[in-house]
Amino acid sequence: MTVTELFGDRRRSDETTLAVGCQRIRVNVRRGTGVPLVLCNGIGAGLEVLDPLVAELDPNTTTIRFDVPGAGGSPASCLPYGFPYLAWVLGRLTTKLGFDVVDVLGLSWGGALAQQFALQNPRRCRRLVLVATGMGALMVPGRPRVLAKMLTPRRFTDPDYAASIADEMYGGTASRNRDDITKLFLQQLHAGSRSGYLHQLLAGAVWTSLPALPLIRQQTLIVAGTDDPIIPVANARIMERLLPHAIVHTHPGGHIDLVTNATELAPVIETFRHT
Repeated sequence: MTVTELFGDRRRSDETTLAVGCQRIRVNVRRGTGVPLVLCNGIGAGLEVLDPLVAELDPNTTTIRFDVPGAGGSPASCLPYGFPYLAWVLGRLTTKLGFDVVDVLGLSWGGALAQQFALQNPRRCRRLVLVATGMGALMVPGRPRVLAKMLTPRRFTDPDYAASIADEMYGGTASRNRDDITKLFLQQLHAGSRSGYLHQLLAGAVWTSLPALPLIRQQTLIVAGTDDPIIPVANARIMERLLPHAIVHTHPGGHIDLVTNATELAPVIETFRHT
């Protein structure tokens, strides 16, 4: 399998770095038609990790990907930050790109940012897609051994290590796609910083959406794997009960099946966005 076959053709994508407030944010835009889909990545990951998903989405879908401060190609912030600040940055970023209304998809840690963005921008966020995510500090926790491995960014700087722990760490199809995971994380070498990863950990440690979920009025799709060691599927059920307009799509996969099994999950997302 070639790199183009695995990650798709990026010739229609434009990549740049934009100044937003005191931050410089690396952003990639694939321009198409309709309401853009903003993709918020997991902790420590650069925007390339979502290449397999973008390749499986409708080629006419406008996608916006970005690196949060200290991840991928975005310089780390001088001070720790919280999700309300990041949601403000994301709002300014989409404005600079010329988009008034967007759909937002958040994977894992990025799901927290997606929820916060929806709360702060009720008129600018049309629909919400939450994948392998929960309510932050107040949620049903994952397996302790797995959560301990998340305290270090080693899996983003050592692709062989990432592949070796894929089964225990991510569950689902990750155990059958170790070579693909190695290729994905090879793109993360020398990307991001330890301080950036620490800032992301701190942001997640002090944030929860649990009391605010009834205030999120957007139509919401929750995608949850029944073999997710990091975010148990019980969190999806809790969110479904508290979000006013939510539906849940469960699948037998794990935490990063959105990447390793994008062929099956991308159509679920596209159907939700267009119905």
